[in-house]
Amino acid sequence: MPELPEELRRAHLIGIGGAGMSGIARILLARGAFVSGSDAKESRALLSLRAQGAELFVGQAAANLDALPEPPSAVVVSTAIKETNPELAAARAAGIPVLHRAQALAGLMEGHRVACIAGTHGKTSTTSMLTVALQHCRLDPSFAIGGDLNESGANAHHGEGGVFVAEADESDGSFLTYSPSVAVVTNVEPDHLDHHGTAEAYTKVFTDFVGRIVPGGLLIVCGDDAAADELGAQAEKLGVRVRRYGRTVTGPDDARVLEYTPAPDGGVVRLALDGSELAVRVAVPGEHMALNAVAALLAGLELGAPAAELAEGLAAFGGVRRRFEFKGRAGDVRVYDDYAHHPTEVDAQLRAVRTAAGSGRVVVVFQPHLYSRTKLFAKEFAAALSLADEVVVLDVYGAREEPEPGVTGALIADGVTVPVHYEPAFDVAAGLVAGLVRGGDLVVTMGAGDVTQLGPEILAELDKR
Repeated sequence: MPELPEELRRAHLIGIGGAGMSGIARILLARGAFVSGSDAKESRALLSLRAQGAELFVGQAAANLDALPEPPSAVVVSTAIKETNPELAAARAAGIPVLHRAQALAGLMEGHRVACIAGTHGKTSTTSMLTVALQHCRLDPSFAIGGDLNESGANAHHGEGGVFVAEADESDGSFLTYSPSVAVVTNVEPDHLDHHGTAEAYTKVFTDFVGRIVPGGLLIVCGDDAAADELGAQAEKLGVRVRRYGRTVTGPDDARVLEYTPAPDGGVVRLALDGSELAVRVAVPGEHMALNAVAALLAGLELGAPAAELAEGLAAFGGVRRRFEFKGRAGDVRVYDDYAHHPTEVDAQLRAVRTAAGSGRVVVVFQPHLYSRTKLFAKEFAAALSLADEVVVLDVYGAREEPEPGVTGALIADGVTVPVHYEPAFDVAAGLVAGLVRGGDLVVTMGAGDVTQLGPEILAELDKR
């Protein structure tokens, strides 16, 4: 086992229940660290970490640090933690080192071959696919993912295989802390402009990420995405090895998609790879998911796994929580939940949902995420949502942003060209949806906020009726 960095031996994580922070905590605990932390409320993640031995506080206060048996060797925070946070302020006043979440994760990567999956869309699914495929090949990777694997129910694990697979988040540029030997960029499309400011700055952070690849490492990009393909071209000029995947690629080292055959329970992608043809079954719907699987396949090959076993592992991949996750059935109405929160993601997912729906209608309940994103992409969201048969648009989930006058879900609803309902009252949304659906419909709740809570409520309303 690689030696644990000194500053992480007694780590205190603020916001420990979050997807990224809880994953770091799991790995730290598995590697013998004393882990403490706090979060605003109790959660499933806190219950799990407490059972593994973490000392946890519900509520954040400077006194939490004083209550620990010894001062932390470091306090770990994410970008979401403000300088005014009482625990962070107390740590700085006491001279305790403060690490960003990405710095802590980079410390845990030391001594491993590192594969980092980046991109505007698809990084969680691709990271998860690669992890499951490597596990099938008995390589026991360590991993840190922004979602829980359906197979294990976990978002992170300390493995003994000497490989570390991580989702690399570009939203705040913190992935520039990592030094991968294998890097995947699924696509590059302007997003998170509340942090980066301009599309050019957002694109540049991916260029900088490619510069973090270790000498002799590999960059894998989707050749069908113009910006990712250009990133590959820039990398080649710098002497970085590049492999591409997609329908349009033609190079001898590329994975060229020859055909994708959709099915209600997923699909099969047939590709030309290394002089032969290979068919890979994917148990989640959508050609975009098939492309993610091909990216994972190339990364797995670079890490030393055989193609046939990787393909078997990819076929066994059962999805990630909140990625077209089946929530239940009421009669012949099925309800799913999905994390899509960018127009491109909504478009791709609804095209996949159409296949899964068969002859039934698609009813989508969409919650916009962030006022800045809603204002910038209202027309694009409306066009993507119009792929459904009926749409319910909720109000904006502001997350880290303050409300902006005039920016509501109505900006999106007004542009939808199929039957649409703007419902700003979250507590009546489940009843509204239950009243709209017909037998055979497929309902999908969609967004990055608390819309995920609506699935069970919709099912309960349907059962009443």
